[in-house]
Amino acid sequence: MENKKARDWAHVLSAYRHPCTYRSSFEIAATIVPFVGMWALAWWVLAYSTLLAVVIASMNSLFLVRLFCIQHDCGHGTLFKNKSTNDWIGRILGAFTLTPYEVWRRAHSIHHGASGNLMKRGIGDIDTLTVNEYQNRSRFGRLKYRLYRHPITLFIIGPAYLFFLQNRLPIGYMKNTSFWISAMATNLGILASVAVIYYFGGLAPVLFIFLPTTFLAAMIGVWLFYVQHQFEYTYWEENEEWDLHDAALHGSSHYVLPSFFQWMTANIGIHHIHHLSSRIPFYRLTKAIKDHPSLAEMNILTVKESLVQANLHLWDEEHKCLVPFSRV
Repeated sequence: MENKKARDWAHVLSAYRHPCTYRSSFEIAATIVPFVGMWALAWWVLAYSTLLAVVIASMNSLFLVRLFCIQHDCGHGTLFKNKSTNDWIGRILGAFTLTPYEVWRRAHSIHHGASGNLMKRGIGDIDTLTVNEYQNRSRFGRLKYRLYRHPITLFIIGPAYLFFLQNRLPIGYMKNTSFWISAMATNLGILASVAVIYYFGGLAPVLFIFLPTTFLAAMIGVWLFYVQHQFEYTYWEENEEWDLHDAALHGSSHYVLPSFFQWMTANIGIHHIHHLSSRIPFYRLTKAIKDHPSLAEMNILTVKESLVQANLHLWDEEHKCLVPFSRV
């Protein structure tokens, strides 16, 4: 097993950072073409069976998740050498994913620069209290945190609020004109798309295709983000002891998914490598772990194991792990 520190691994992984224009273009086309095709199929089927249309729309949510992951890579400037190309593709995809590109890119950049730092929680992550913080809260404060960390809130109410409501305004960046432009332009794109759908098909395709596709994709996206950092032996440290490279490598999971779902999620489960070297295009992440088996063996989280992580709510500073409420 290769014995390297996180900083050394970051240097090794820099060799995989070079994008291929043709491959990136193919990956985008291989996602957006079937996404539009399944949208059209669901619309056609809607005239005969509402239930079948909803089923097709729900399946299409996976392609929407993949579009979000591609938008995510654009935000890191990884798919094309030209920054403007990355940015404009990211902005266009924002109308599909209901995510204003510039606003999300800024919040995500902060997440990458502060992930695992106990003193810099609150932007681009899942709110997590330490055991001591939780114990020092009032009874009402504990109740609010318990309600927030409940699976119904995190994975059903939360995604709906985030993508349908919060993303409509540049929350946290209200004084910045460019972020307002990003949010409002995205809103106009969404509104125009929904208006066209309504004009040609009425309310039915909005209710039975647009909403199921988007809502289920939002749920999947939030779940993926959750398990990428919320696992038992993740990484949290006080500011003085926190290290950017250690936080990236040891505070991000390697979520092992079946091949089909790994493709649909654009290898986002190989998250420890992504955090350590965020400029690697998603289609090169598999090459990195094949070339370096010791990285492939780190922070492994299977689908079955990931389901247990939803029961972990508090950071135990003494034992350096996430624990359930029942441990307090």
